[in-house]
Amino acid sequence: MRILQTASTVVAALVLATAGHAQASHYHVAKKFTIPGGGSWDYLTIDTAGHRLFIARENRVTVVDPSNGKVLGEITGLNRAHGVAFSYPTGHGFITSGGDSAVVMFDLKTLKVLGRTTAAVDCDAILYDPATGHIFTFNGDAGSASVIDPNTGKRIANIPLPGKPEFGVTAGNGKLYVNIEDKSEVAEIDAKAMRVTRHWSIAPCTSPSGLAIDVAHHRLFSGCHSKVMGMSDAVTGKLIATVPIGSGVDANRFDAGTQDAFASTGDGMLTVAHEDTPGKLSIVENVATMPGARTMEIDPQSHHIYTVSAKFGPAPAAVAGRTSRPPMIPGTFTLLVLER
Repeated sequence: MRILQTASTVVAALVLATAGHAQASHYHVAKKFTIPGGGSWDYLTIDTAGHRLFIARENRVTVVDPSNGKVLGEITGLNRAHGVAFSYPTGHGFITSGGDSAVVMFDLKTLKVLGRTTAAVDCDAILYDPATGHIFTFNGDAGSASVIDPNTGKRIANIPLPGKPEFGVTAGNGKLYVNIEDKSEVAEIDAKAMRVTRHWSIAPCTSPSGLAIDVAHHRLFSGCHSKVMGMSDAVTGKLIATVPIGSGVDANRFDAGTQDAFASTGDGMLTVAHEDTPGKLSIVENVATMPGARTMEIDPQSHHIYTVSAKFGPAPAAVAGRTSRPPMIPGTFTLLVLER
């Protein structure tokens, strides 16, 4: 996943076509909380047991109470923090530190760092698989997945992948799925055998980033930089539907309780689509969020959606033909809470 350092584009009038019988609009930005500190950011991860939101922020992870925006603590000493995963049976959490190819293990109650292990170059997305009890990281530049023992925090295997992985999900039955960004494919992994079993094209959904899963209906939702969200059948390994989304997607989620699929994009839009049937996906609404808010998380219990962004100043003048990113305005890093 691309670490966010700038608001990609100023929100323009984004008009997306709707398909099928769209549901009534219902999501809106209900709360905004300013979170201290600067720097880039990446994944948001909800701790459903502790009702805490973990926000990866360049050299640390900030832990927030999403009901009031209060900072509960931070986990520091990271280098390009990307994703967070929880192993509730062991009481351990894990963070990918992509800049030094490391996975950091911490105590879920105290947030104290317990150890670190080397995964692979550009370790990025991370998940806990309940079928095996293992932690899996997806390593972009290395083109692999690393397997971590959640008890010891040590790497126990690396799995070669058919390209550069982005986000991954677990089906909970021993199968994992991951977007292969540079091939515009989805790959299936046998988590117990630790090998890729198959992969398939999701064209015209190209350069997939975010990924979500409907476990009950075996459906996968890939957010693609070709400005579509594609729905795949994980059983047959085929793309079966697409809907339009905004530009600069970096996260997808699925709410099993409402059968809604979500895509957050850097142009400041949250697309909500509904799985009308396992073969039909239709747009419900497009909700304005904030430029740069391209990562998100959903609380499956409250159905609240969380996203973050910041405001940026003017870009510095180009030097020798090279442009620099605009600076983040201090005190503007914001958590947005969307409610139904």
